[in-house]
Amino acid sequence: MKVCLVGSSGGHLTHLYMLKPFWENKNRFWVTFDKEDAKSLLEGEKVYNCYYPTNRNVKNLIKNTFLAVNVLLKERPDFIISSGAAVAVPFFYLAKLMRKKLIYIEVYDRIDKPTLTGKLVYPITDIFIVQWEEMLEVYPKATNLGSIF
Repeated sequence: MKVCLVGSSGGHLTHLYMLKPFWENKNRFWVTFDKEDAKSLLEGEKVYNCYYPTNRNVKNLIKNTFLAVNVLLKERPDFIISSGAAVAVPFFYLAKLMRKKLIYIEVYDRIDKPTLTGKLVYPITDIFIVQWEEMLEVYPKATNLGSIF
């Protein structure tokens, strides 16, 4: 089983890293920003650097879409997991076309309002995880696992 972990550096990446008991024994690769925190945290891991900034940046969305095509065709993961942010969107939509399983974790600091990335990927995810009961009103098909980090 091959896993693609995709997320912005900083808190999103830290959240994915904290799932280490889940991914550490799996064939995996990461997609994130080429920043010092990511380099330090993912030292020794297989990493693809994506383009940033990603928030509301159409140019980098297009670049990351082409990156997603190349990475997904090369690596052929079985599923993708992300906790955001925007870099996840092209990877999720292209992976859906490739019939890959998609798991999205809405960030912990959103208690009753969705993130833009969450709103965009919610309709296509196989598993959408929230961490607050209130978020089930925003995402009725989500699974509330409480705080997972």
